[in-house]
Amino acid sequence: MKNKNFKTGFILGILSAAVLAIGIGAGIYFAMPKGTTVSELAARKLTLMEKVVDEYYYGKIDKSKMQEGTYKGLIEGLDDPYSEYYTQKEYEQLQQENSGKYVGIGAYVTQNDKNGIISITSVIDNSPAKKAGLKRDDVIVQVDGKEVTGMDLEKVVSKIKGKENTKVTVKIYDPKTTKFKNVTLIRKPVDSPSVASKMVDNKKKIGYIAISEFDDNTAVQFEKQLAKLKKKKMKGIIFDLRYNPGGSYDVVCQMLDDILPAGVVVFTKDKNGNRDEETSDAKCLKLPMVVLQNEGSASASEIFAGAVQDFKAGTVVGTQSYGKGVVQNVFPFNDGSALKLTIRKYFTPNGRNINGKGITPDVKVENDGKTDKQFDTAKSILQKKIK
Repeated sequence: MKNKNFKTGFILGILSAAVLAIGIGAGIYFAMPKGTTVSELAARKLTLMEKVVDEYYYGKIDKSKMQEGTYKGLIEGLDDPYSEYYTQKEYEQLQQENSGKYVGIGAYVTQNDKNGIISITSVIDNSPAKKAGLKRDDVIVQVDGKEVTGMDLEKVVSKIKGKENTKVTVKIYDPKTTKFKNVTLIRKPVDSPSVASKMVDNKKKIGYIAISEFDDNTAVQFEKQLAKLKKKKMKGIIFDLRYNPGGSYDVVCQMLDDILPAGVVVFTKDKNGNRDEETSDAKCLKLPMVVLQNEGSASASEIFAGAVQDFKAGTVVGTQSYGKGVVQNVFPFNDGSALKLTIRKYFTPNGRNINGKGITPDVKVENDGKTDKQFDTAKSILQKKIK
């Protein structure tokens, strides 16, 4: 028994020595003269690493994947959850998402930051998801047999989307029945409506607009829905931004211009302290307003709620919002790839940066899962204000 252990240890010792020898060789080749810049050092090290991989790596090497991985690793080194490198395919998908049109199943999803669980927040009418019986709060456990809990949300979405008329199978957990089921859907073109409206009190003339995200086409949809409610002699309005993850900075500013009086609706500062303001004109919506938000309301949603709150134009109802107070810009490259980079912090009209904090509601209301207490509270507030 002792001899066997000695033999194993001896072999491991040889392997360790071999690795050490490679390391020493790499160290000799990696020697750089004084005054070498960080960029030169990084380029030299990458070249060296590639040579070592080519010579010693046992598995199959995909140079294009290594290259993309290098770019992604560079941005991950910023330790910023909002900055990201996109491959050509990923950037095409991002553009599709922002346009409000895509090929997929027609379901909006969100991810719990604490446990990584991905759940459906809403389903588009006449979509494959709607026809298959998927519904809000259903949990997506797998996509095509692969576990997705804890996976980056954008990667999960990209797996669900795909070419028209292709199949995708999702494993769903229904928290109400506590049962699992596999659902196979056929991907179809989905024109994603991000704004929906209705009258919720015909006597008091209270309107309601739900905004699911701020896409490129959201402002146009918003103005159309707002006009419809005005024709019905609306006297008060509820803006529902719950579970709205955000979107376009320019779009939310355009929408705030439609409802708020003259003034700064939001401003940003870059790394050098340069300030850039977005303003609204005097034309506004002179009606009592309530903004609904929750922990899933982020980014552009918080710009919207924060501006309404600071202008004292309405009441914010719900729970603490997500807390994303930074702005990203996308820099496309000529090879079809792109870089999304955090370039500014944004501030509410009163100068609040809510990054990591969120918007505190004027009226805090928790839903109990049985009734929509937040909506009922919003409606009650407006009913008391409207004569």
